[in-house]
Formats: sequence, structure tokens, C-alpha cells
Amino acid sequence: MFRESRRLMKSPKLILTMAALILMASASRSHQAQSSVRRMSPTELVADLYKQHNRKRGPFQPEGRRLVYRYFEKTLADMIWKDAASSKHEVGVIDGDPLYDAQDMDIKNLVISKAVYDGGQARVNLTFENFGQKKTIEFLLTNGRTGWRISDIDYGEGRTLVGEFKEIR
Repeated sequence: MFRESRRLMKSPKLILTMAALILMASASRSHQAQSSVRRMSPTELVADLYKQHNRKRGPFQPEGRRLVYRYFEKTLADMIWKDAASSKHEVGVIDGDPLYDAQDMDIKNLVISKAVYDGGQARVNLTFENFGQKKTIEFLLTNGRTGWRISDIDYGEGRTLVGEFKEIR
């Protein structure tokens, strides 16, 4: 009986030790998972934006508020979301597909170029054909504490996404 009570007394210590080890291992794995999240390069960010957009899961979908901030820097993301919320499924500032600069699309030969860096900024060109017409769109990105985010989209001929919003104000 004496041996049995000694074993029981050691048991709580053993249980606590095991629980502490499991907790430490779990915390370590969680920290490793957080630190191993790789930030996307500007080119990867633009490519991922198009991938999600084409799968109808992008930031311009009704449930896309979280995604707007994932791809666009805060000022532009706020403008995009405010436009979406205030237009209530009607035409707002964004009156077509802002990623293709078109209302109707038959996209072919989409090519996303490698980023060109200049300080804390980058430019990524995207070329494609829409109904046989060649088009180039340039993404301007800034690098902040949360990684690369799109700060504007240049459609050419002096038109930008930010400019479209400022023109309406």
C-alpha cells in the first residue's frame, strides 16, 4: 500500500510535467508556423490577386472586404470598399472590372512580368489581349510593415484607379 501511495504522489507531478512539455511543443509549433509565413513578392501578390479574382473569390466580390486589405494598401483599400458598400450592387466609381479595365472580357495571353524595384516601391506590368486588342496594365506597389500592397493601378493614357476615385470626389 505504501508503494501505491508513492506512485500516486508522483503521478500528479508526472502529469503536470507532461502537460507542460505538450504545451511548450504546441507553442513552439505555433510560433514556427507564424514565422514561416512567407511574404509574397510584388509579382506573386499580383498573380495571386488574379488567381483569386478569376476563381470569383477576389476582393471585388461582395464578401471580399478582408481580401481588399490583403492586396491593396490601406488608403486605396478604403476607397475600394467604400465604393462597393455605397453603390449597393449598382455602378459606382468602379464601373467595370478594375483588373482588366473592361466591362466585357475575352481574355487571352495573360502575362505578368517580373517586378521592377525602386526603393520601397515596385512596378509589375501585366499584358493580355481582350477581344483581340492588346492591353498593358501597370501595378504600383509599396512595401510596408505587412508586406507588399498595391497602391495604384495605371491603365495608361493618364488613367489610374486612384485617379478615378479622386475624380469623383
